Amino acid sequence: MISCKTKSEPEELVKGPGKVTYPATLTTDSSSTYFGTRVSDPYRWLEAEANEDSAVRNWVTAENDITGDYLAQIPYREQLKERLAELVNYPKMGVPYRSGKYYFYTKHDGVQNQIVTYYREGLEGPEKVFIDPNTLSEGGTLVQNFAGFSNDRKYLAITESGAGSDWSNILVKDVAKNEFLSDKLEWTKFSGAAWVSDGFYYSAYDKPSKTFTGNSINQKVFFHKLGTAQSSDKLIYADPKNPTFYLGAQTTEDERYLFINISPGTSGSSILWKDLRVPNDKFKTLFEGFENEYSVLDNDEDKLIVFTNYNAPNYKVVQVDPKNPTPENWKVIIAEQDEILSNVSLAGGKIFASYLKDVRPVVFQFSRTGKAERQITLPNDGIGGNVAGFNGEKDDDFVFFSFTTFLSPADIYKYDIKTGKLDLYKKSEIKFDASGYEMKQVFYSSKDGTKVPMFIVHKKGIELNGTNPCLLYGYGGFNIALPPSFSTSRLAMLEQGFVYALANIRGGSEYGEAWHEAAMFEKKQNVFDDFIAAAEYLIDKGYTSNTKLAISGRSNGGLLVGACMTQRPDLYAVALPGVGVMDMLRYHKFTVGHGWITEYGCADSSAEAFNYLYKYSPLHNLKPGTKYPATLVTTADHDDRVVPGHSFKYAAALQAAQAPDGPPCLIRIDTEAGHGAGKPLAKIIQEDADWISFTMWNVGIKHLTLKDKP
Repeated sequence: MISCKTKSEPEELVKGPGKVTYPATLTTDSSSTYFGTRVSDPYRWLEAEANEDSAVRNWVTAENDITGDYLAQIPYREQLKERLAELVNYPKMGVPYRSGKYYFYTKHDGVQNQIVTYYREGLEGPEKVFIDPNTLSEGGTLVQNFAGFSNDRKYLAITESGAGSDWSNILVKDVAKNEFLSDKLEWTKFSGAAWVSDGFYYSAYDKPSKTFTGNSINQKVFFHKLGTAQSSDKLIYADPKNPTFYLGAQTTEDERYLFINISPGTSGSSILWKDLRVPNDKFKTLFEGFENEYSVLDNDEDKLIVFTNYNAPNYKVVQVDPKNPTPENWKVIIAEQDEILSNVSLAGGKIFASYLKDVRPVVFQFSRTGKAERQITLPNDGIGGNVAGFNGEKDDDFVFFSFTTFLSPADIYKYDIKTGKLDLYKKSEIKFDASGYEMKQVFYSSKDGTKVPMFIVHKKGIELNGTNPCLLYGYGGFNIALPPSFSTSRLAMLEQGFVYALANIRGGSEYGEAWHEAAMFEKKQNVFDDFIAAAEYLIDKGYTSNTKLAISGRSNGGLLVGACMTQRPDLYAVALPGVGVMDMLRYHKFTVGHGWITEYGCADSSAEAFNYLYKYSPLHNLKPGTKYPATLVTTADHDDRVVPGHSFKYAAALQAAQAPDGPPCLIRIDTEAGHGAGKPLAKIIQEDADWISFTMWNVGIKHLTLKDKP
């Protein structure tokens, strides 16, 4: 091992950042009144788009200068960046799947800014580049993703977006020729392409007045015929009475049925349908209301295969006759189990059902009528890992899937559908020795006695004496589970002696809809209690201490970190709220924020909602003079999912509230970047080097220890 510290260098001579002087941030007398309570909002001016408001732009520059100067003084920051670049530099491959006569898959050589999509005819045909985002823009900030193949597999709709924005254009490519057509559809967001004959249905918005902060409303469904201008596209469905609803189109592969999927937000759905074979058929209700989730997977002639949690919090698969769609007429294909049915895919004439059992993947193969055929053998029995894949065509003989752990990237397996035979297709080639590390799963008690699972990863043989630095990560919302995943930035921290802990707190889907609902609306405090209890467990068991513990989360997880650091600032040394929802009273006023009302509630709607949101809103619960943890808020100028104004306002308020003797509270604002998706590798490495070095320095690590280079 080589240490960056030399023998002749005394500990006291190691220099780093000094005391931070924050910029004088303007305050105004802005306020709002909610049900008789006046709430001051002195930093509301920071909600404006930086590219349109010079005052916000100047503030961003001043804050970035201070943060950049602080980070530049951490003595090992550049060496850490080099190590991160070494760790990530290994060849990667995505899970192959067949569409028509071609197999598609992604690859990355380890240094490219973006992954490249390849295709080949059959498994043995010559490999060809299909999409290479690295050639589209300088720095790799423009990305393209698949939106949907035509049912004859001749064409593919592709979304294109820049600088991490959710806004996208839809382009069309001739698959065999590997050439783009002239078609280009603008101002789409969260849209697929549902094909019928020589065109497809898609969702789009009107051109916004404010690109990155304006409320995205009045989504509509159109039909686009290939070779025509977007201006001539036919309006298929709109709902002007409910302008915030999300609308999406879906067709069956036999082009018999068209569905309009409607949702008021991130949970709850209803579906309309029509038979495209019936001239001038009108839309009819397939599933009504927004109390449950429904997803049409496929059809067998006139019957539908549907994935739903109706009267099944852990989900089930049913057969539905659209002409008689009420629940009493359903036929159960896969009944609800004790474990959450987390994903369902169809390939090779079979149904692949993926369950989570205490956050461990379990996969079964069923016939399309629901006969259980076999449990698929997973590496290490699935313990400590995660699976993805099992996608393909109806006549496939085999499918591919990946298995990933905390300590190993995705290995790809080929699965024979008829025999169940499993073959390793592609082994990960990362140069990292995982044998010196271990992973375990524990269950701890939250404040109300609920048992919560948590994964813990660290070097073998560590002493549980409270001296280990630790990073605790969580999310806790939107029915999203956090199974084990692989990250080279996490490896870099483990090398430095960190303990990594992932808490599967309520709000996710780890234990079905009941686990999700236990942390919605007025029950959101359960999320924070679960996370705080995770921190207390790590400290009580000697994994770390409050002077060595860092907490991290992004998006809804940024809200988690913001709320927990305001409720228990004494419990952590470092807080890392990333692209977080920090103003719970105004989040619904920007871009797609209105879609989260189904998760959080809305302060404008009722006194009850205002009271519970105001009680935990990170922005509104900072107390002047409190000693908060060392904090690095992260966001990006093109984040139109959780607009940067959340982080701007929170950082300004936190800097004003921090005790005079408190550690630094900084904000890092990325440029030409968004919520996270599509970020170029160079930007990822730099951001990781920044937040990791900030964390290490503020938990007392003065020297970086690196492995010997070959």
